[in-house]
Amino acid sequence: MKKDEQLLEDFIGGDEQAFEMLVDRYLKPLYNFIFQLVGDKTASEDIVQDVFVKVWKNLKRFNQEKKFSTWLYAIAKNTAFDWLKKKKALPFSFFETADGNNFLENIEDQTISNTEALWERMDNTKDAQNFLASLSPKLRTVLFLHHNEGFSLVEIAEIFGQPSNTVKSQYRRAIFSLREKFSASRMNSKVAPKPFSAS
Repeated sequence: MKKDEQLLEDFIGGDEQAFEMLVDRYLKPLYNFIFQLVGDKTASEDIVQDVFVKVWKNLKRFNQEKKFSTWLYAIAKNTAFDWLKKKKALPFSFFETADGNNFLENIEDQTISNTEALWERMDNTKDAQNFLASLSPKLRTVLFLHHNEGFSLVEIAEIFGQPSNTVKSQYRRAIFSLREKFSASRMNSKVAPKPFSAS
């Protein structure tokens, strides 16, 4: 399988099929990413199409010293935000700064240790989707990009155009919240219901 960089070179060299291969590679993950932001299936499909049109128009001007996937997701984020702004559905939380992240900014890295183990346990939990749905779209998206798409927190910061410390704090906050919900769920499941008795 050709790497993104090779497909970019092939496309710039005149191979239109190379672009189709890039579309096939990123169509599903990009749709999932956009859906995390806008929460609308039809809109997500339209936004994905818009993203690939923009990429096609600007690909030959892409700085190949940068990572293609990071650039692609940044375009997707901007296009999704434009849709949300038109719908007046862009929450204030999308514009959080490091100063707005309160005490979680200073939590030590141990707070998010063994995160992969937590993620795997949540995958096997029937309430996993409910846990994730309780987070803000931004926090869900940070988790999605890191765990599902393999982006580093620094790369996610680049995608969102935010300081890496801000994204790191958002990630900590998301994990902190999921840990609490997961622990509470396990505690509740251990509490057996009282048997019903007719008086």
